Amino acid sequence: MNTPLSTIIVDDEPLARKGLAVRLEAHNDINILAQCKNGREAIETLAGGEVDLMFLDIQMPGLDGFGVIQQIIEQGLPMPMVVFVTAFDQYAIKAFEVHAIDYLLKPVGEARLSQAVDKIRQHRQGQQDSVHKSKLVRLVSDVTGNDCEKILEQLASNNDQSLAQNLTQYTDVLAIKDGGEVTRVMVKDILWIDAAGDYMCVYTGEGTHILRKTMKQLEEILDPKVFIRSHRSSMVNKNYIEKFCSQLNGEYFLVMKNGKELKVSRSYKEKVKQAINC
Repeated sequence: MNTPLSTIIVDDEPLARKGLAVRLEAHNDINILAQCKNGREAIETLAGGEVDLMFLDIQMPGLDGFGVIQQIIEQGLPMPMVVFVTAFDQYAIKAFEVHAIDYLLKPVGEARLSQAVDKIRQHRQGQQDSVHKSKLVRLVSDVTGNDCEKILEQLASNNDQSLAQNLTQYTDVLAIKDGGEVTRVMVKDILWIDAAGDYMCVYTGEGTHILRKTMKQLEEILDPKVFIRSHRSSMVNKNYIEKFCSQLNGEYFLVMKNGKELKVSRSYKEKVKQAINC
């Protein structure tokens, strides 16, 4: 029989903490170590000993739920299984659903909590910790705009090799910072990307975004089956290519579905041909 899961509850609302703790007492394989009233207390508890499971409120003053995850990563602390607890509406929750073991919508009902505990048990049996951790890292990057490459370097420096390997999965979203704002651009909506000095110009049907990344970094997070290099300084979403053309002078170019023509360098010509014929 599995030993009880060492569990902490992190929420700035006393009644929410107490209510969740009372309901969890019905589950013998959940052992509540601490109830933390803010993110800082959670980090201190995590640093002080092994925690298997964390029920984490998203909206908290000071260090919020995403900040807690980020601090775990930056400090190299062991990442517990995470169940998000949130007062967000059902539509907003969809953004978090794929990243956590589960989520709970306040106020938490007994039946819904039982479902979450069942998922926790299944996850424990499946030994999917590395996948869970990498999804949480991706979530922090998506929400805060932090560079996943930077997070990966931090993890590697802490010798978390299994997590580093799992971060090679391709992203569905680019988080692009612009001043104090972060714009989430869906990767499937990107037409092409051009390098412009130290920046990348990301073109979508809605407009252009400026991203501070290198072409090498983008190649590591974008699916190469979809995004193909057409030039040393550009890559194209093959789903938006209308046709591949050549000119009498020996130059090559792509015609996009929106009518835009993009040059193809000779060194990438054969790779482009192969990619669009797949």
